[in-house]
Amino acid sequence: MDELLAEQVAYYQARAGEYDEWWQRRGRYTLPADLERRWFEDVAEAEAALHEFAPTGRVLELACGTGLWTRHLVEYADQVTAVDASPEMIELNRTRLAGAPVEHVVADLFEWNPPPATYDAVVFTYWLSHVPDERLEAFWSTVRTALRPGGRVFLVDSTRYPPEPAEPTPARAERRELNDGRTFTISKRYWTAPELQYDLEARGWQPTTQETTNQMILISTAIS
Repeated sequence: MDELLAEQVAYYQARAGEYDEWWQRRGRYTLPADLERRWFEDVAEAEAALHEFAPTGRVLELACGTGLWTRHLVEYADQVTAVDASPEMIELNRTRLAGAPVEHVVADLFEWNPPPATYDAVVFTYWLSHVPDERLEAFWSTVRTALRPGGRVFLVDSTRYPPEPAEPTPARAERRELNDGRTFTISKRYWTAPELQYDLEARGWQPTTQETTNQMILISTAIS
């Protein structure tokens, strides 16, 4: 497991420069017109959900990446602490958010415990699906520790597309390829909204789940 997670970190370090191509559907990530339209409709729906959540005060963003979501957080937050294991991702985030009230931290989230401060909200996007089942308890404990009383969590992730039957699917190793042909193995679990709601309720959270029209999952939650 440690080797798999180390390779996952290495993958996102190597992928930093091309990550936005996936989000913007450029290059080899280009989709047929109908699927591209659906993708950007889902993006708009996920961003609207974050704006409705309105993460004010001190906000912690885990696995912040290149800043695609950090740029929305600073519209509401007094201060954002953006954490990622990839220095390359952090540098791109820092450039995108130049002048904004963002503290950047390079740290492995599986080792960054407990957080050095408490926050009004914790936000993470496209990250939970990379947390192996064996690390979920420790991860959610870290999130709980990071929250002030009354604190909230917002997350976005992707379901499997096209959809498959809704039986629970544990995390598994998945091969990923970069533009230059290098391949890496990462941990990936495709949650469904009902499955994740059940999991979080069992852990003592109060989640509200939603899925976008095509493939994204949205959750806001508070400690019960």
